[in-house]
Amino acid sequence: MTQDETGALDLVFTRVVPISPGLVWDAWTTPEHLVRWFTPAPWRTLEAEVDLRPGGIFRTVMQGPAGERFDNVGCWLEVVPHRRLVWTDALEPGWRPSAKPFVTAILTLEPVAEGTRYTARVLHKDAADRDRHAAMGFEVGWGKALDQLVALMRDRPG
Repeated sequence: MTQDETGALDLVFTRVVPISPGLVWDAWTTPEHLVRWFTPAPWRTLEAEVDLRPGGIFRTVMQGPAGERFDNVGCWLEVVPHRRLVWTDALEPGWRPSAKPFVTAILTLEPVAEGTRYTARVLHKDAADRDRHAAMGFEVGWGKALDQLVALMRDRPG
């Protein structure tokens, strides 16, 4: 995708993975799976909560290697089974505005011969947030997390 297609404030990560869109979907929408892959090692996901409907909660608690904790609360904006998930931390569950908006994420799952074309497009409110997210290791972090997702799900039926 070009910058014109994604927007100047977006970061995009795309990869083809050797598992079905259904397995990727299950990894994203099942809290028991999320806590096992969502945060790139050495970080960990301690908790996950999913109410999979527009306005429903999407919450994770992440812990860094030094013990620092981050509670991330947002809500789902769009849920298209096995195809598309959109969530934001600009809104909390029930469409309540949040105090610290950072991102809106669009996850697209496209079936391909090799498995799934996985595209994460992350929208930011300004260039400073986009640059901060890039400096945090957006592409490497999303790549490591996706590797963990694939490793967790690859031997499951579906």
